[in-house]
Amino acid sequence: MNTFGHKFKVSIFGESHGRAVGVVMDGVPAGIPLSEQDFTEDILRRKSGAKGTTPRIEDDRPDIVSGVFGGMTTGAPLTVLFRNNNTRSSDYEIFKEMPRPGHADFAAGVKWNNFNDPRGGGHFSGRLTLPVVAAGVVAKKAIDDVCINAELTEVGGISGGPDKWQEALDSAIRDGDSLGGIVRCSIDGIPVGVGEPFFDSVESLLSHAVFSIPGVRGIEFGDGFQASRMKGSEHNDPIVSDTGQCQKNGAGGVNGGLSNGNPIVFRVAFKPTSSIRRPQSTYDFTTGSMSTLEIPGRHDVCFALRTPVVVEAMSAIVMCDLMLLSGFIPDNR
Repeated sequence: MNTFGHKFKVSIFGESHGRAVGVVMDGVPAGIPLSEQDFTEDILRRKSGAKGTTPRIEDDRPDIVSGVFGGMTTGAPLTVLFRNNNTRSSDYEIFKEMPRPGHADFAAGVKWNNFNDPRGGGHFSGRLTLPVVAAGVVAKKAIDDVCINAELTEVGGISGGPDKWQEALDSAIRDGDSLGGIVRCSIDGIPVGVGEPFFDSVESLLSHAVFSIPGVRGIEFGDGFQASRMKGSEHNDPIVSDTGQCQKNGAGGVNGGLSNGNPIVFRVAFKPTSSIRRPQSTYDFTTGSMSTLEIPGRHDVCFALRTPVVVEAMSAIVMCDLMLLSGFIPDNR
């Protein structure tokens, strides 16, 4: 459904070209200082406008509707709303007859008998990561002793920083194509023993949340897939201190589904943007045959550029929920 969490519950709502998108957070500890200005930094990290991102620019101004009084969270459900003002819905009318490759147009139409909103991808749109970022801001405040940092480490198969990616981005823009990327995230300051075995393990819940971000194609913790190519003597990781510190953190900070005192480290693979300017082949339901589709509208060349803050937000939501469940943070400040 559209709700995640056990004790810190996050529900997102809205469509890309609807009146608004937003989030309701239930289980927010009371007594956390919170204002609209607290969202600014992370919202700007997600914002479009830079090279390789969509030219659709929204105000992204948060409106705290409930759950805050006198500048402090009340413990009641906290609702944050974002209005959609810069939409061009006519760009999407063709996609019911000619679904876009790589998108949910066809599957969503079948599931909801074409009653779904297809404009801008509707509820499947990356626009819905904005309320996720808002929830992440609140979760980070609730676990303020925890440091979560995500960064883009690879674009289009090229490692390094923005200076090395510019040529690849310029080439994709010229060719009407798109690029994917990899985000690395580390979570520091988690006590030992957070999480549960099996179904609510740290990796299970982080993977669940991270795979909810549109466009994610893979996640790996610590040594990740490389571990399958190692011997046990290479992958095993000696504990070198009484705090549980490991020699190389090959498990990515988790053993048996529980945090082990080391930084939780994982990498996320994002696919290239599916909506590209190059003509593509797809099935045309009006003719009953394959046809050429040229996608109108405004789209990211590499939406991975805007995702590190979204990965951070999902991580904060998961860790806040787990730490509340485990009693590591109180319900009230």
